[in-house]
Amino acid sequence: MASPRRTSLLQGLTVLLLAWALVHCQAPLEPQEEEEEDDPMEETEIETFLVPVVAKVEPVVCPGECSCTEEGAVDCAGVDLIDFPSELSESTRILSLQNNRIEIVTIEDLARLQQLETLNLQNNRLTTQGLEDEGFTVLEQLTYLYLANNKLTTAPRHLPPSLVSADFAANSLTKIYPYTFGQKPGLKSVYLHNNKLTDAGLPENMFNGSDSLEVLIMSSNFLRYVPRNLPSALYRLHLKNNMLEKIPSGAFDSLTQLRELYLQNNLLSNEGMDNETFSQLTKLEYLDLSNNNLSVVPQGLPRGLILLHLEKNNIRSIPGDALIACRNLEYLLLHNNQLRSRSIHQAAFHGLKKLHTLHMYNNQLERVPRGLPRRAKTLMLLHNGINEIGRNDLVMLYTLTELNLSYNRLISPKLHREAFRKLRLLETLDLSGNALHSLPLGLPRSLQVLRVKDNQLTSIPEGALQGMSKLREIHLNHNQLKLNSIYQGAWMELSALTVRPGDWGV
Repeated sequence: MASPRRTSLLQGLTVLLLAWALVHCQAPLEPQEEEEEDDPMEETEIETFLVPVVAKVEPVVCPGECSCTEEGAVDCAGVDLIDFPSELSESTRILSLQNNRIEIVTIEDLARLQQLETLNLQNNRLTTQGLEDEGFTVLEQLTYLYLANNKLTTAPRHLPPSLVSADFAANSLTKIYPYTFGQKPGLKSVYLHNNKLTDAGLPENMFNGSDSLEVLIMSSNFLRYVPRNLPSALYRLHLKNNMLEKIPSGAFDSLTQLRELYLQNNLLSNEGMDNETFSQLTKLEYLDLSNNNLSVVPQGLPRGLILLHLEKNNIRSIPGDALIACRNLEYLLLHNNQLRSRSIHQAAFHGLKKLHTLHMYNNQLERVPRGLPRRAKTLMLLHNGINEIGRNDLVMLYTLTELNLSYNRLISPKLHREAFRKLRLLETLDLSGNALHSLPLGLPRSLQVLRVKDNQLTSIPEGALQGMSKLREIHLNHNQLKLNSIYQGAWMELSALTVRPGDWGV
């Protein structure tokens, strides 16, 4: 039997062992946690989590025959389409369908293209029956519409108010409706040339509510009158190749911003316009009245004109005050008329200090007109009947650089040897196609190009080419020159001359 002391010791040791076991079981397992941090599976999971997530990109919807971009441009030009393409993205912004064989475009074709800004349907086979009157109005973002070179006979009744430019050229249009181009506040340009429009086919206020229109092209139609109530913002107006006989009083009064006016190839006469016709066009710089039925240079021309076309009329006279207001005029084209020297007032060009180019060829001038603009640089008098040039006929033309007197009736005795003495800046002189027997004396030493072909030259007299060190070209072909008819040393003086075989004819 154990003693009480030994029993007590055993009980105490048992309690200590139990206490140690309890404490050890609750202690953290630090080495095991370190092994978990080094676990390669855990690293893989972390790396996968850090890969960036990329949004899925929808493929561009594009018809098979076409090419498309992510920016919404679809090009189906010239791929022989017969029908309007159906597989188009709703985000299409620019649609090019020109040069195909499309005949019909329905509202259903266009209704899904709510983002469309540019639609090009030119050079197809579209007819008026193939377009619905309200069809284009579903395109609320449309700004550019091209329908040129189709078979339309009437324009659509309604086009979207968002339009900036519309091209209906080269169709067979006979009628425009009030809302075809009306109520388009952003409309800038309209092209209606090469159609069959008459005055009856235009509404009274064709551009009502479209006050921003700047460019209107209505050339090559059958208009007899200038359209009424045109927007005041216009700066370019084309009405050439029509049947205009008269410009009604006040027709241009509201066009205070107009800079270019094209009225050539019509039937306008002096009786069809008055002194006030152009009076309000204070910013007009370009006026083309060529190929009409004018008999006199019109009165009341705009003050700001820079270029004036009056060629191919029946103009027989220029009054002294017709051009007096045109102080900025630089180009005056009067060729192919019926002008005679005596019917040009001596003061006709007075005050035209900026006029540098004057064309008066193919008229009936019998001599150089008096009072020519003093600052002219280019003077074209070819193909007239000029048979004499006096000593002082050219004396005031100090700044002249080009003078063309070819194909007149000049003969050597009537060409004064001092006629060119003041032309010290002259670079090009053409005396071809006259009846000169000898090269004129006293030619300007500043000449660079001299043409005297197609005359009857038999001699180049002593000193005729003296001092012409700048002369690069001399054309003497088709004359009667021989080697011994040219004074000795003539060519030695022409140090800048470029010799061309056949140009001398000797």
